[in-house]
Amino acid sequence: MIRAVAGGVTLAVRAQPGAKRTAIIAVYGEGAAAQLKIAVQAPPVEGRANLALAEFLAEKFGLPKNRVELVSGESSRSKLFLLRGVTAEQVRLKLESGPAVK
Repeated sequence: MIRAVAGGVTLAVRAQPGAKRTAIIAVYGEGAAAQLKIAVQAPPVEGRANLALAEFLAEKFGLPKNRVELVSGESSRSKLFLLRGVTAEQVRLKLESGPAVK
């Protein structure tokens, strides 16, 4: 789910667009195939859900919006985001310290 790469980390996300609110729901899958399941309020139309996910991740990890990039999965529920300027440990700590994952 979280992998260290040059300049930051990649975060595997499973999107659930069209939700009542944007929030982290659970961990989807197990092991190397695990993804962070995030419900996103925006609809999956014209990239709105992808933009909302990027903004949510930037806010969650205290990053400027330009440091969060969708690497793959533009039209899929399974997405890979690059978070620049953070370490895998910082991402893990933020996920653990935030509201409980349901």
